Amino acid sequence: MKKQDFLFIILVVVVFLPFFLSDAVYDWYKSFNAAHGMVMSFLKFAILSSLGEVLGLRISAGVYNRKGFGIIPRMVVWGILGMGINAAMIIFSKGVPQFMEYMGMANAAATFTSEAMSLNKVLVALAISVTMNTIFAPVFMTFHKITDTHILMCGGSIKSLITPIPMTKIITGLNWNVQWNFVFKKTIPFFWYPAHTITFMLPPDMRVLFAALLGIVLGVLLAVAARK
Repeated sequence: MKKQDFLFIILVVVVFLPFFLSDAVYDWYKSFNAAHGMVMSFLKFAILSSLGEVLGLRISAGVYNRKGFGIIPRMVVWGILGMGINAAMIIFSKGVPQFMEYMGMANAAATFTSEAMSLNKVLVALAISVTMNTIFAPVFMTFHKITDTHILMCGGSIKSLITPIPMTKIITGLNWNVQWNFVFKKTIPFFWYPAHTITFMLPPDMRVLFAALLGIVLGVLLAVAARK
C-alpha cells in the first residue's frame, strides 16, 4: 500500500466517520435530507459516484488522479446527473405501480409502499427497476459518456463546465459497439436490473444514497474488468 492510499483512506474516514459517531450530525443529515432532497442528491452523487471513478482509476491506472482526468468537473456532472436520477426514481416508482394496477395487478401501489416484505413487493420493485433502466438508463449512460469525453477533450479543466459540448463530433466518435454490446446489453440487465430492484425495496429516504453507493461498486467492477 502506497502513501497515496493511506492519505485517501484518511480523507474518507475524516469525511464519513462523524455521521457514524455523532447522533447530532446524523440527525442533521436526516432532517436536511428530508427537506432538501435534490440538494442532497447532488451532493451524494458528486461525492460517492466520483469516489467510485477515482477508485476505478486507482485500480486500472495505479493513481487516484492524473492530468486531464478532471475530478472537479466530473463531480459537478455527477451531481447534476444525480438530481436527474432522483427525479427518475420518483417518477418511475410512482408511475409503474399505477400502470401495473391499470394492467390488472390489484393494490400494486399499496404493496410497494408497504413496509411488509412480500413476493409481490419484490415483483413491483423489479418491474420499476426494469422499466426505469430500459427507458432512462441508456439515455443517461450515453449522456454521461458524452460529458466524460468532453471533459477529457478539455484537459480536465473546470472550463469544460461552461464550454459548449461538440455533440455531433463526440456522438459520431463514440465506440457504439462497446456502448451497445457491453454498456447496454451487459451492465443494464446483469447489474442495474437487480441492483435497482434492491434499491426500490429500501425506504424512500435511503434509495438515492444506495444508488450513489452503487456507483462506487460499478466503478470498481469496471476497473477490475478493464485490467483483465
